[in-house]
Amino acid sequence: MSKEVLESKRAIVEEIKSKYNNAKGVVFVGYQGINVEQDTNLRKSFRENDVEYKIYKNRLIKIALDELGVTGYEPTCLEGATSVAFGKDEVTAPGILFKAKKTVPCLEAKFGIINGEVVDSAKVEQLSKIPSKEVLISQLLCLLNAPISHLARTLDAIAKKEA
Repeated sequence: MSKEVLESKRAIVEEIKSKYNNAKGVVFVGYQGINVEQDTNLRKSFRENDVEYKIYKNRLIKIALDELGVTGYEPTCLEGATSVAFGKDEVTAPGILFKAKKTVPCLEAKFGIINGEVVDSAKVEQLSKIPSKEVLISQLLCLLNAPISHLARTLDAIAKKEA
């Protein structure tokens, strides 16, 4: 193997490690059987939600995970076609994947790494059902605002009744 090829592979391993270190949620995706249109739509969904989605060789993924000290995943998970989604939060990448899975059944979550913890595909699916941080914050604000709003409406109704 030439020196240039080794250097390019080393650069890819470093890229994987860098993206992993900047992500809170990483999902390893099996995409065997996806067509070009479906892949384009999937990539667009990930891009629109600020999730990096790339296809890497399994051997290079394994080297990067070994160098990062990641253990606990089944080696068979890195067989076949594998892509990786790097999310800035824990739930966006799984959410997009399982939403896309409804129309592209050949997609599968092989496993994930959430905040440094290796999780199986069932846990990745559970995470996909959790709303995003922004949605959770808006729901919390609505709950906090409800008693005050109710009090204001009640006082307004009393004032109108007395007038």
